[in-house]
Amino acid sequence: MATRKSFPFGTHGMSPGDVPLSDAVKESAQQIWLAGLGAFSKAQAEGGKVFEALVKEGVTMQRKTQTVAEEKITEATQRMTSAASEMGSRAAGQWDKLETIFEDRVAKALGRLGIPTARDLQALHDRIDALTQELAKARKAPAARPAKAAGKTAGKPAHPTPAKKATPRARKPAAK
Repeated sequence: MATRKSFPFGTHGMSPGDVPLSDAVKESAQQIWLAGLGAFSKAQAEGGKVFEALVKEGVTMQRKTQTVAEEKITEATQRMTSAASEMGSRAAGQWDKLETIFEDRVAKALGRLGIPTARDLQALHDRIDALTQELAKARKAPAARPAKAAGKTAGKPAHPTPAKKATPRARKPAAK
C-alpha cells in the first residue's frame, strides 16, 4: 500500500490523506513556478525604479567612500612625510658623527706618520707670506737710505777719496 503524506500548500479540495505523493509534488512545483512568474513580473514592472534607486544609493556610497579614502590617504601621506623627514634628520646626524670619527682617526694616523695637517700647511703658508713681505720691505729700505744720505752731504762724494798731500809749490824767484 502506498504511503500518503500531507502537503502544506493544499490540494484544491482534497484532504491530505487522499492525494498521492507524486501529485502533491507536481502541485507544489506548479505553485512555486507560478509564484516565481509573479515575482518576475513584479520585478519587471518595478525593476527600473528599484534599479535607479540602487544606482543613486551606489553613487552616494561611492562619494562617501571616496571622501573617506582621500582623507585617509592624506593622513597617511602626512605621516609618511613626517616619518621620512625624521629618518632623514637622524641619518644625517649619524653620518655627521661617522664623518667626524673618520676625520679624527685619519688626522691621528697622519700625525703619527709626521704628515702635516691642512692647518699646519695653512700656518706655513701664512708664515711664508709674512716673511716674503718682510723681505720685500728690507730690499726697499737699503736703496732708500743712500739717497737720503746723499741729500744731507750735498756736493761730497758718497765715498770720500783720500786728500792729496799738499805738494810744495815752486817759489818764484823774488824780483830783484
